[in-house]
Amino acid sequence: METGVRRGLLHAGRRRFLADAGGGFGALAASCWLARELAAVEPSRSSADGLHYPARVRRVIQLFMNGGASPMDTFDYKPELERLHGQMLGPKEKPEGFTAEAGAVMKSPFSFAQHGESGRWVSSVFPHQAGIVDKLAFLMAMTSKSNVHGPASYMMNTGFTLPGFPCLGAWISYGLGSISDELPEFVVLPDARGLPYNQKANFSAGFLPARHQGTVIDAAAAKPVPNLVADPRYTFAQGDSDREARDILHSLNQQHALAREGDSRLEARLAAGELAARMQLSAPETFDLTTETHATHAAYGLDRPETEDFGRRCLLARRLIERGSRFVQVWSGPQGAVNNWDNHGNIQTELPPIALSVDQPIAALVNDLEARGLLEDTLVVWSTEFGRTPFAQGSLGRDHNGGCFVTWLAGAGVKAAATYGASDELGYQAAEGKTSCYDLHATILHLMGIDHTRLTFRTAGIDRRLTDVHGHVIHDVLA
Repeated sequence: METGVRRGLLHAGRRRFLADAGGGFGALAASCWLARELAAVEPSRSSADGLHYPARVRRVIQLFMNGGASPMDTFDYKPELERLHGQMLGPKEKPEGFTAEAGAVMKSPFSFAQHGESGRWVSSVFPHQAGIVDKLAFLMAMTSKSNVHGPASYMMNTGFTLPGFPCLGAWISYGLGSISDELPEFVVLPDARGLPYNQKANFSAGFLPARHQGTVIDAAAAKPVPNLVADPRYTFAQGDSDREARDILHSLNQQHALAREGDSRLEARLAAGELAARMQLSAPETFDLTTETHATHAAYGLDRPETEDFGRRCLLARRLIERGSRFVQVWSGPQGAVNNWDNHGNIQTELPPIALSVDQPIAALVNDLEARGLLEDTLVVWSTEFGRTPFAQGSLGRDHNGGCFVTWLAGAGVKAAATYGASDELGYQAAEGKTSCYDLHATILHLMGIDHTRLTFRTAGIDRRLTDVHGHVIHDVLA
C-alpha cells in the first residue's frame, strides 16, 4: 500500500510530468505512465491504451558493432573492387574525417558466396549469420553525417552528433515505461574490454528524466549487479535490520525529493533504490546462466574463448527481455585502436577476430528467440556507426566512411529476406534508397506503436524528438 508520503510524491510527480510533457507526446506518455501507477485500482487499463497505433514490437535487442564495420568485407559484395583493384580512383585531397590520404582501390581479401533462398551475398567472415539471412531485412545504404567515431556514435544512438541528447533506449523507456518492475527497462551490456567511444554518454537520458538512462551491467563480473545485498560478514545488516534501514532511507529520500521537484536525479535515485530492492530476488536468477542447458551454452559459443564474452551477453540479453527488460543493447568492441571494428591497419588480420567473436552468438540469439516464440514480439537490430572506404589506407587497412554502411533488422514486424537501398559500384556512397539513423529510429518506434513525430519532450523552449526534424518509416522492410 502507498504511504502518505509516497502518494504525495506520485501526485507531485504527475503534475510535474504533465507540465513538462506539454503538447505533442504528452497524452501518450501520460496515459502510459499513469496506467502503471493506477494498475492496482484499475487492472483493466493497459499501457498500450495511449499508443498511436497497434504495436508489433514489445522489446528490442540492439547489437552495436563499435568502430565502423566494413560493408564490402561483410554483407555488401562488390565485384568491381576486384576488377579495379590497385587503381587510384579515390578523392585526390584527403576528405574531412579521413585519417589518411585515400589509397588505391582495394578488393576484399575475403571470399563471398550467396546464401539462403534469398541469395544474399555474405562474406566468409560471417559463416553463421550466412545461415540466417532469410530471417533478416537489410538496409544497404545507411549513411551518417560524420565519419568520426564520437559524433557518428552519438548520431546512431541519439540522432545528434553532439552530446547531451537522449539515446534511443532512453526515449523508448520514457515513452513506454517498463514491462516489469523486477528489472531495468533499459540495459546496456558493454564489451568486457571496455566502454565504446563516448563512454556512458551513448546510454544517456540527456534532458529526459534521469531514471530513463541505461543501466550498465558488467556481464563478465562475478557479481554483474554488485551491492544488491549486504556483505555476509556484516550480520548486523541482514534481515529485518536491512529492511528497516532501507525503509528509513527511502522515507528521508522521498521527503527530500518533494522539496526539490525540478531535479529528476532525485526521482531516479528513488526509483533505482526501489528497483535494487526488488532485484535482490530477480537478479540472481536472471544472471545465473548455469540454469541454461549445455546445448544452449554451446550454441552461443560459451565453450570457446573467442566467443564466450559476446555469447554470454547475447544469452543474457535473451534472458533479460524474456523476464521483462524492454531495451537491451549489446556492444562489440571497446573504444581505441584495437579489438574492435576500426580496421585501419590491416583488414585481413583485424576483421576476422572481431567478426569471429560475434558471428556464432548472433546467429544463436536469432535462432533461440525464434525457437522460444520471442521473435514474434522482439526486434533485433544489427548496427554500427559508419562504414569503411573501398580505398586502402596505407596498404591493407580501410579508413572511416560515413557515405554508406549496412544495418539489418530481424523479428517482429520485419519482412524476412527484404532488402532496401544499394551502394554504388565501389560501396563508397549510397546510390539508391538512402537511409540514416533518423529513418532507422522512426522505423523502430513505428514498430513499437509510436509515431516518431509525436514522441517529444519540451526543453529550453524547444519540442525535441529523437528524429529531430527528419525521419521516414522504411515500409519496404516491414511485413
